[in-house]
Amino acid sequence: MPKITAIVIDDDKDTVKVFSEYLQIMGIRVVGKGYDGQDAIDMYKKFSPDVVFLDIMMDKYDGIYGLEKIKEVQPNAIVIMVTADMTRETEEKVTRLGASAIIYKPYDIDRVVQIVRKLTAK
Repeated sequence: MPKITAIVIDDDKDTVKVFSEYLQIMGIRVVGKGYDGQDAIDMYKKFSPDVVFLDIMMDKYDGIYGLEKIKEVQPNAIVIMVTADMTRETEEKVTRLGASAIIYKPYDIDRVVQIVRKLTAK
């Protein structure tokens, strides 16, 4: 069974490093890392990963921007929003824009992998 590929986008470099290491340990191959919504788009176009992990709250280009642009490139892209923003407004907005799932920080890596496997099982 081929490994699931992913890109990880968060403005906190330590979060990207640790989250990527967790994913690798759990058998998900991280093919790209970025630090804002523009990086998300660039990495998506470059690597066409199975899954995008995208933080919402970032300076300059946020995750909402990244989600919108990735969905313009590939409407069926699996984009999992990772956030500490638990407002209903944010949840409704990313859902309306086509987010595949929302994971709230702090996250449970086993739950993250469960969501990834469910979304990529099609």
